[in-house]
Amino acid sequence: MTNINIEICGFITKEWLHPWFKEGKSQNAFAIRHNIDESTVRKIKSKTEYRIPVETLIKICDARGIKLSDFFKMIDN
Repeated sequence: MTNINIEICGFITKEWLHPWFKEGKSQNAFAIRHNIDESTVRKIKSKTEYRIPVETLIKICDARGIKLSDFFKMIDN
């Protein structure tokens, strides 16, 4: 059984944070754009497990224009 927190944070880091940083954008800019605290971005990309609250995940999905159900379909692939 996989750890859902690791899956969620790993997906966000790989698919959304790394490309963001490659464009030369900051961690703080990601936080502002996605309506979350900058400290939350640090926790998401951390090597230690972060139990991301559903509310935080909803904020990120809303900012990206996707439904939460679609997000889970994305990480399931």
